Parts: sequence; structure tokens; C-alpha cells
Amino acid sequence: MSKLLYYLIIKPLSLLPLPVLYQLSNVVYWVLYKLIGYRTKVVFSNLRNSFPEKSEKEIKAIADKFYSHLCDIVVESISIFSISEKEVIKRCQIINPEVADAYFEKGQSIIIAAGHYVTYEYAAVGLGAQMQHAAYGLMTTLTDKFLNKKMVDSRSAFGTGMIVPKHTKEFYEENKDKLTAVAFIGDQSPGSNKGKYYWTTFLNQETPVMLGAEKYAKMYNMPVLFYKQRRVKRGYYTAEFITLFDNPQETAEFEITEAHTRLVESMILEQPEYWLWSHKRWKHKKPV
Repeated sequence: MSKLLYYLIIKPLSLLPLPVLYQLSNVVYWVLYKLIGYRTKVVFSNLRNSFPEKSEKEIKAIADKFYSHLCDIVVESISIFSISEKEVIKRCQIINPEVADAYFEKGQSIIIAAGHYVTYEYAAVGLGAQMQHAAYGLMTTLTDKFLNKKMVDSRSAFGTGMIVPKHTKEFYEENKDKLTAVAFIGDQSPGSNKGKYYWTTFLNQETPVMLGAEKYAKMYNMPVLFYKQRRVKRGYYTAEFITLFDNPQETAEFEITEAHTRLVESMILEQPEYWLWSHKRWKHKKPV
């Protein structure tokens, strides 16, 4: 069934010009938001709790823009199965690759901290093509083996490798002699409320933050860079590297996690419609 889905729908759609796909996005927006109401309870609850000072009119305006952008992300996720390297770099350009390249020249691997902001697929697919480091991202394995392989192949097409999160430590042990840049997305909800997390106030709510970026940065004393993204216009994004810590082993506990969490929050506060509001970010409560 998944092969039919891929070869009859996903792959043919991915071959369409992006302007056509964005017109399709307009249709998906109407169906997903206006007709079906996909996760509207989650989205509006997240927005109201994050921005208690905003009126219902302002909340609705953010939600409308969010769903429009979410549907753009859907068609962009389809396009990566056929997109060219030149096109994906044009669509999500790193404006200061020299910041990361400087660590490569010094023989240092790095950690990249990022969030679910503006574009996820183009950021992942284009990362390896714009860096001297061997770039990697963490990817949760899909249940369907065929689609999982197609997704890994498409994301890795231009140099960005994929790591299964539970194998991260194993990856680092096997690649000690390789100059790597691993991107950690730190703004998703942990799988459970068990385990060690950093609890902080994020978007006006008590929030658990996973410690992957801080853990491995300290373990191997790898500099930490933040991946700040902006939407230039529809279908076009930029990314900027911001150096957070050159010597992670000299930082206090949770200092790294707090720093990259605040930067994700600052991006969201600037233009909230481009964050993943449909995610159940606050499903876990802080243990008492």
C-alpha cells in the first residue's frame, strides 16, 4: 500500500513546479483547517496559553496564518522527493556558513541547536550541502519501512545524514575521528514525563526540555551553535548560525539548554505563526 501511495501520489506530486505545489497548499489549507478542523483544539489551546494577553481576534489571526504555513510545509515535504540541490539551497540559504566553517578549520566538531520553526524539510535537506562538516540530523524512524527508506534517502540526498535518536551515543563513539555537525531539535515534547529533563518557563508555561544538545556538547566539549531561521517570503527562508558556547564543559548545568530554549522562544515571539502549534508540546506536567 505504501508503495502505491509513493509511486502514484507522492512522487508524481513532487515533480510539480513549486508554484503549483503552493497553489495546492491553498486547497489543503481550506480542507485541513476550514473543513476538517485538524487539531484546532490543540492549536487554539496552545496559542491562548502562550499569549494570554492577546485577544481572540489576534489568536485567530495567528492560527489562520499558522495553518496556511503548515500546509506550505506539507507540500514542501512532498517536494523534497524530487528537488534539486541548487533549488533547496536557494530555498533555505545559510547566510553565514563561515561561522561553522571556522570550527571545521580548527578541527572541531559542533552541535547545532534548532527548533521547529519556519521550515523543517528544506533545512534538513540543505544543511549538508552548505557546510564543510559532515552534517547530520536526528530522525524518528517511521513505522513503514518502505516510506522510512524513501524519507531517509530524500533527506540525505545532498549530504545530510540521519541518526536514529536512540543510537546517538553509538554514533558519536563510532565517529570520534570525523568532523561532524549534528542538529538537535529541542522544542518538541519528550516521549514521557519520566527521565531527566530541564524544566523551564517557555511561552508562559512550565515546559520540559530534552537535554540532547547539552549532553553531547559537554560529553565531547563540542561548540554549540544556534540555527536561527527566518521566512523571507513564501517558499524562501534563510538560516543564520549564532555561536552560543565555545567551551561547553565550562558551562553550568542546564545553561546550554536554557540558552537555546530562549532563542527558540524569541523567534516565536517575533513571528508566532511559523512555529508548530499543532504539536502537543505541553502534554506533560511537572512532577511535584
